[in-house]
Formats: sequence, C-alpha cells, structure tokens
Amino acid sequence: MRKPTVIFATLGVASAMALTGCGSSSSDDGSSSGSSQKITAACKLDSPPKSGASPAPTAASTEKVSGKVGVILPDTTSSTRYTTYDQPLLQKALSAAGITPDIQNAQGDKNKFASIAQSQIGGGAKVLIIDSIDAASGAGVEKQADSAGVKVIDYDRINLGGTAGYYVSFDNEDVGKLQAQTLVDCLDKQNVKKPTIIMMDGGTDVDNNAVLFKKGAHEVLDPLVKAGKLKIEQEAVVKGWKVENAAPTFTQALTASGGKVDGVLAANDDIANAVIGVLKNQGLDGHVVVTGQDSGVEGIQNIITGKQSMTIFKNVKDEANAAATLAIALIGGKDPSSAGLTLTKFDDPQDASHNVQALLLPSQVITQANVQDVIDSGALTKDEVCKGITSDCSKLGIK
Repeated sequence: MRKPTVIFATLGVASAMALTGCGSSSSDDGSSSGSSQKITAACKLDSPPKSGASPAPTAASTEKVSGKVGVILPDTTSSTRYTTYDQPLLQKALSAAGITPDIQNAQGDKNKFASIAQSQIGGGAKVLIIDSIDAASGAGVEKQADSAGVKVIDYDRINLGGTAGYYVSFDNEDVGKLQAQTLVDCLDKQNVKKPTIIMMDGGTDVDNNAVLFKKGAHEVLDPLVKAGKLKIEQEAVVKGWKVENAAPTFTQALTASGGKVDGVLAANDDIANAVIGVLKNQGLDGHVVVTGQDSGVEGIQNIITGKQSMTIFKNVKDEANAAATLAIALIGGKDPSSAGLTLTKFDDPQDASHNVQALLLPSQVITQANVQDVIDSGALTKDEVCKGITSDCSKLGIK
C-alpha cells in the first residue's frame, strides 16, 4: 500500500482554549488557564489535507461483453451507502456493458452471504464482486469460487487469508491519515493547546479497512502525542461497525476521560452522529471537533449545521466504476491495464502467498468550506442535503 505524505500541523501556537465542563483548559505549563472560550465544531479549511492516492478512473468501461457477474453486498446497517449508492451504480455500469448483473445484499447474515455466492456460482457467474461481512466467511466464498474457476474481486474491503486475485477500494490508510490530520488542523485553527482526543474506531474486530483507518490515524496523532502536543485520552472500538453500539461505547469512553474531550476521531458518519447525540444530551454538541467519513446526507447535514467538523468523501461512483471496469476486462479476457487500470500488489498480512492486485482510490476531505463539492459530484442533491436546514444552507451559500 502506498503511504502518502501528510504534513503535521503544530498544535498550540497561541493561547489555550477551554471547553467548560468538557474541553481542555491547560496553559503553557499544563496548569489550568481559566479561559472561558469554547471550541466550535464548525470547521472551514481553505487548504484541507489532500489524498496521496493515485487518481481514479472517471468512468466505467464502455466495452461491450457478455456474461454474468454476481455482486454480494454485506448489509444495510453498517452504512447506508450499500443500498443508496453501490447497488444502483454497479447495476448501471455492468448493465451498460451488456453484462447480466445479479446484485444481492446478505443483510448481515454470513450463512445468507455464502448461500447467495453458491447460487451465483452455480448460475454461471464468471466474476464475483464481494463486500464480505467478515474475512473468514468471505475467504470461504472465495475458495468456492476458485474451485469453480470464477474470478473474485474483493470490493471495498479485503478478505485477509483469502484467495481473491483482485481488490478495489479506497486507500484506507490514507483515509485515516486525512481524518486525523483534519482533526488536528480544525483544532489548530482555533489555537487549542494540547487537546484531549477520544478515538472511536469502527469494527476493527471484523474489518481490515477499520484496522487501516486506525493505523493511518495513529501515524498522524502518535508523533504529536510523543511531542506532548496532544493527548489520546481514550480509544474504543465500535464492535462490528454496529451503530447501536456507538453511543454506549462513546458514553463509556467519555466517562472514563472525566468528561473532558476536545476532539473525537469517529471512524464514520454514523458513529459521529451517535457521538453528537451523546454530546447533545450534555449540551456539548457543536463544541467538540468531530470527524467522520462517507459523506451521506446525515453527515453532510451535521457539518452544515456545525455539529460535525469534517467527513471523508469517498466517491462511490469511482469505486463502482473501477470495480465494474475490472469485471468487464476479466470477463473479456483482457489485462486490466488495457482498460486503463493501474493495479499494484497488496500484501496480505495473514498470507504472504496471497497474490492480490489492488486498485486503491483517492478520497477527499469535506468541511463547511467545500460541502458544495459533494453536491457538484452528483452524489447528493441540494434538496437532499438542505431538507429541513434551508437557512443553514443559505448561510454557507450552498447551491
């Protein structure tokens, strides 16, 4: 995996800012500053951190081929993206090439996931695009497909220890770096000195992407911790990426931190929204810098209304187009490079012999300064984003 360079911001260049009852209140020597100035979650960065990943193909292949492609998506609970974006985008791109796509959702059931795969393999699918519930069950499906001569593309997250030959996703370590660096920059812009951070990791127990998000974030935050410029007070895991676990997990972490937090590195927008709900119950929503990712309606609205500080826009259109283009090339018996795809070797930490060729895509930081970019991309409409918050949209000049 490529490791893009992220520039570290220097925290605490001016006087410390305190969040009454919640935020840090340290002075230069670590004693209480007595400041009553509060942190705001709303963040506008003129020069947000940039992704270091390679550019994505802008459109799916227009080549015409024939054959069946099976697509299995994991659930409808860990993120709304699977039904809102992935399914219709993959359906459109594959159908346009003359392929017969069979796109199904396993609804979080590993047995159903395996059953769908068996049906698709038996039904003549030449390629499977799978976003597994967990690596073990995903690897089991890959073994079945391999035995039947069916090529497999791991979509969005890789199945470690599996046999899939291809992997299409965003550069997830890079995503973690972008989240952490933007958190740092949003606090730094407010001259917050030695902020206290809570990390809310998502699903590291089931998802290698979550492990990579965490790794990328620590690459940014750990040098600052070592330098005494930032404190990670608590780090918790939202098990299984399940949203219902997020609020109680954050409540426990906040209690363990003595109610003090200046920033929360939330792994995605759903976790961020749960964090914001807990903060709201204490009258603190809008006064803690909170990250996210996925750029769904709820996350974007939280940014517009000043409850959430940033999100990561991973244009699912790019990911779906890349996966569809790869599937089309594979069905056509062509080398992916002939379709304009640049694949690199991805090292499987569980199996060095697992030969995976990966296409890792860039993502984009979104704050209040560039929400319009998400609308302009076509991922969301102004009506979706501004429903119920028209005045807030007007203040930001959203068109």
